[in-house]
Amino acid sequence: MDSVDVATMVNLDGRWGTELTENVARYDAAHPGRFLTFCHVDWDRLADRDMRGSVVSGLQTELAESAARGARGVKVWKDLGLTVRDSAGALVQPDDPRVVSVLRTAGDLGLPVLIHTADPVAFFDPLDESNERLDELSAQPEWWFGREGLPSFAELITSLDRLVGACPGTTFIGAHVGCWAENLDQVGRMLARHPNWHVDLAGRLGEIGRQPRTFRRFVERFPDRVLFGSDAFPPSEDPYRRYYRFLETADDHFPYTDDVIPPQGRWSIYGCALGPGLLKALYSGNSRRLLGLP
Repeated sequence: MDSVDVATMVNLDGRWGTELTENVARYDAAHPGRFLTFCHVDWDRLADRDMRGSVVSGLQTELAESAARGARGVKVWKDLGLTVRDSAGALVQPDDPRVVSVLRTAGDLGLPVLIHTADPVAFFDPLDESNERLDELSAQPEWWFGREGLPSFAELITSLDRLVGACPGTTFIGAHVGCWAENLDQVGRMLARHPNWHVDLAGRLGEIGRQPRTFRRFVERFPDRVLFGSDAFPPSEDPYRRYYRFLETADDHFPYTDDVIPPQGRWSIYGCALGPGLLKALYSGNSRRLLGLP
């Protein structure tokens, strides 16, 4: 972290209960100021029989307990919408009233919610030679969601949009450039509609790096709504330095990965050369504000 000028890292895998307590002790307490841990919500409990709203109430209580155990935010993964089912066997969508109730509680507790819905678009496209992520999906076939019985990309994003609008008191961060890095115009429309919506850059250097001018205009339009993230796990210097090169220089045609076959598409990227003020907000200022850091 010191070698790449990272002051604080957010651990998004805190879970809940005893596991959360152990993660906070292992990172946040052991290294004050260097780590912040987000909790999860045990959405699988929605498969239990709901006696007079007891399941939702239990999840709200669980969130309050997680905050008391030291959680600094909530991570919602894309299994919500794709695999989580309720007691009737139905897929639970992001805008499900039960989810809305729980994530409104996150806002009441002052916990920002980082959410990953759908994403990327190619994981929902036909799995053939026209799919630009065919290399990646061939290696990880379980990541393809174009199967019958699953919602479409558009349906999931629409559901996400409704969730954010239904929780105006909750701060949301859309993982992977708002879950739609391929279409910054659409992400911008959602940012314009919802003042509580923000986005991070994690895991999408290959995508934003092939549209540097559009990305720069995007950050210039929403300078206080874009957060730095890498999604690099395990962390190493190389991913950070590639992000810095993209954000800080006007370099042309360089690789976004050191993999022989770039997993997220066979192309190179180009620097967007953001100015110092935009960089300061993106690297640090916006995250410090949302996380309540000095």
